[in-house]
Amino acid sequence: MSDGTTVRPIPSDLLTLNIGPAHPATHGTLRLQVQLDGETIVNSGCEIGYLHRGFEKQCETVYYQFVIPYAERLNYMGPVHNSNAWCHACEQFLAVEPPPRAQALRVITSEMGRIIDHAVCIGTNLVDLGALTNFWYMYNYREKVYDLYEELCGARMMVNYPRIGGVSLDAPDGWLEKCVKIIDEMQEAVGEVRTLIERNRIFMDRTVGAGVVTRELALSHSITGPVARAAGVAYDVRKAHPYWGYDKYTFEVPTAEGGDTYDRTIVRFHEMYESCKIIKQAIASIPGGPVMVDDHLVALPEKDKVYNTMEGLINHFKLIMHGIQPPRGELYSATEGGNGELGYYIISDGGPKPWRVRIRPPCFANYSVFPKIIQGKMVSDAIAALGSINIIAGELDR
Repeated sequence: MSDGTTVRPIPSDLLTLNIGPAHPATHGTLRLQVQLDGETIVNSGCEIGYLHRGFEKQCETVYYQFVIPYAERLNYMGPVHNSNAWCHACEQFLAVEPPPRAQALRVITSEMGRIIDHAVCIGTNLVDLGALTNFWYMYNYREKVYDLYEELCGARMMVNYPRIGGVSLDAPDGWLEKCVKIIDEMQEAVGEVRTLIERNRIFMDRTVGAGVVTRELALSHSITGPVARAAGVAYDVRKAHPYWGYDKYTFEVPTAEGGDTYDRTIVRFHEMYESCKIIKQAIASIPGGPVMVDDHLVALPEKDKVYNTMEGLINHFKLIMHGIQPPRGELYSATEGGNGELGYYIISDGGPKPWRVRIRPPCFANYSVFPKIIQGKMVSDAIAALGSINIIAGELDR
């Protein structure tokens, strides 16, 4: 100060603590800064950006069809749905509809992705709480789903299976029957895990009342998916705005009222059962026919036509060199991802590349409420709540 005296900081009993970004409890790329009174969280703030890779700008530098493998790296726990959803958005722009068989295969692969997304969420959250056995149950069937993906298209995790106008390959002989068998086994295993924890006293003590998201909080923060449904918000894009024939399938939208970590876990268990029901219905009613739209402005011609006809060669050349060209305009397309509403907002200038792409990742809205739900709770409650929200950094940071 001007009179030469020294200003000393006001003493505080609060401890500032960094949790993450390099920590198992934050699953690698989230940073949470908290002020503690003992072990009680008085203030907190969350920081993102540790996995930012410029997805939206990448999309604006490549043709529409080349975005498909990029999209799968958003929510990499259930990646195939992201690319299915991107193709769906492009098809709406182009006013084309994939064949019924392709739509059914999208439903099957997306619901398989939802199941393994929930399996990873529940399994890793239980590891955070000290229950390792359940993790192996869940991951075992995640690997079985990866085996199915591999048999379907040759890749396990980032499958690059969907195409604008349909899917790249039809299901091989016996694949659908094998899928039903694994789904039946999975339902039994999921039931065993649920039996292990649903009335477990330690699990309930750690999760009941931890990280409560009220209905009002969910609505005010645009939260969707299992986090919102655990708070009593019965919103599901598959029901509200059906696509790929979801209106033909019989399934429930599980909800709860408590909005805490316990309810979020149980809602995900129920959703896994419902996804199994949808898959079995889709397989039982899957129609025959092609898996790609018959439109030379969208779909690559068959190889024999490329090699033996002038028209096929020209169509192949035009799509490869000039790409798909939606009309000028803008569009928002929403589907139900593993964590809630996954939306793509696209602006087209009529060229082969998107002029602007904006992603509506469900994790972003879900994570925004996190500092509020851990206020006044202990550090251990924050860890339990974070795992149940299921933040996937790939779609959070884009």
